[in-house]
Amino acid sequence: MLRAEYPRPQLVRKEWECLNGEWDFRFDDEKEWGKIEVPFAYQAPLSGIGMNKMCDDMIYRREIVVPKEWKSNNIRLHFGAVDYRCKVFINGKFIGKHVGGNVGFSFDITECLNWDKEEILVYVNDPCKDESIPRGKQYWLPKQDSIWYTRTSGIWQSVWIEPLDEIYLKNVKYTGNIDTGNIVIEYESSQAVEDGEMRFQISMDNEVITEIHQIGIRKEGKAMASLYDNHIFRMPNHGDGWCWSPENPKLFEIEIKMISCGEEVDTVESYFGLRKIETRNGRVYLNNRPYYQKLVLDQGYWPEGILSAPSDEALRKDIEMAKNMGFNGCRKHQKCEEPRFLYWADKLGYIVWGEISASVVFTEKSAKRNIMEWTEVLSRDFNHPCIVAWVVLNESWGVPQISNNLKQQAHSMALYYHVKSLDETRLVVNNDGWEMTKTDICAIHNYNHGNSSEHEKKEWYREILVSKEKILSSEPAGRTLYAQSYEYRGEPIMLTEFGGVSYHKDEEEWGYTSVKNEEEFLETYERLMRVIRESVAIFGYCYTQLADVEQETNGLLTEDREYKISPDKIKKLNDLQIKNIL
Repeated sequence: MLRAEYPRPQLVRKEWECLNGEWDFRFDDEKEWGKIEVPFAYQAPLSGIGMNKMCDDMIYRREIVVPKEWKSNNIRLHFGAVDYRCKVFINGKFIGKHVGGNVGFSFDITECLNWDKEEILVYVNDPCKDESIPRGKQYWLPKQDSIWYTRTSGIWQSVWIEPLDEIYLKNVKYTGNIDTGNIVIEYESSQAVEDGEMRFQISMDNEVITEIHQIGIRKEGKAMASLYDNHIFRMPNHGDGWCWSPENPKLFEIEIKMISCGEEVDTVESYFGLRKIETRNGRVYLNNRPYYQKLVLDQGYWPEGILSAPSDEALRKDIEMAKNMGFNGCRKHQKCEEPRFLYWADKLGYIVWGEISASVVFTEKSAKRNIMEWTEVLSRDFNHPCIVAWVVLNESWGVPQISNNLKQQAHSMALYYHVKSLDETRLVVNNDGWEMTKTDICAIHNYNHGNSSEHEKKEWYREILVSKEKILSSEPAGRTLYAQSYEYRGEPIMLTEFGGVSYHKDEEEWGYTSVKNEEEFLETYERLMRVIRESVAIFGYCYTQLADVEQETNGLLTEDREYKISPDKIKKLNDLQIKNIL
């Protein structure tokens, strides 16, 4: 199955060539070449291999022909993501390497081309059992178990090439202010050109809002425009406001042209959304209004593609199905999702809490790797309005002694302030679940609610969640909510993992709580929603989880993305929360 859509929706160029499809492939301990379907990892059925072999090293090979009409250009080779380390060769010449499995990278391959048949070789190293690399839910043992899933090794997002002039747009960053109507556009050019020109045309719904012409192309430049001038501005929820929200996902389209010596050297299509997220008085505010987040935990796994979505439509469908059940967003859990998912979330109106894969143990190497990968993620995904929060740690994964270990506490603080220093526009959730240090959300996990027949757990859960004092003194999983020397400082309280209710369960399946049938499931789900609704302290939630993943069968959807229960029934219960917004 060929993933042929343009992979980078924030910087779209018309000329490009997709390199997904059949590649040669072999494990490093084998001599014979086989075939693999890129961008699917060899563990995924869609790769054409579909085996969970414990192997650290693998090699990809592909022969391509670069279009002759591109010969006057520089040619850039892009990888959406490769897990975990890789080295790339063109026609036997080393062109570069990359470490980190969350986001992409690219190389200029022009000097290595012979403009006939070109051979790409990619050497990948993904240590099966190294617990210090950011691996998230990818299990380091041969057989998946409980909350641990099949690994993803090697190329797992799209590969493509594009022709570029020597002068081209490398990156662009949009920072909007809904209170003033200003948009600041920061850009990075491949080189400075004194007699060049930057042109920005901003539109909405095919109507040009404003144009900016800037003389000179700087290596690192900045432009600014006021979007509200000569226009009537109205906040969202009035139907035609310009602020982005799940109920009103308005986006500005922007065309960027780079002109040198009177000629157009680069044209990029992009977009951005205006929105503001903040916390005040124990509540989250979106665009200056209290906003109750009804999120669902989304692992981002598919049975046929594992971490790689089988199609662009599959990414869109997950969002649509979640919205049909009354959720206004997701916490994308232990995975940095590909840009196409974020594009659909921007387009359809769907909040995302962004996360990266966590390491399991704490070492100086893992600490450095976390900082490095977060830096890359923030650069790639800054422009997506759907992302309103970054979750830098989860349940003390990778910092197992954070409760009283000063070094691990310092690492969590370093992550919090590092993300804040690179992105002032979003909330940062520190150690989602418990043992928090500095955080913008008091994010609590609690699965001790039982099913509809477990009366003792049922009543205990209600008693805990209704009172703020009891919530803050609770110890989910035997952990205090805040690490030693840290305390609650009035941040909004959200129940960011709960539920996990499974039914149709056999011995191979797993869930936090099990019920026997649909009727019992709905009874349990309604009870949980009513308890949250009655709480005077909780201001938002994240239900576990969207879809079944392998042996973990506590999803609202099956692995194959079929509703287990009518979405209208789930939506009706989720909509109970609307009464608790103000």
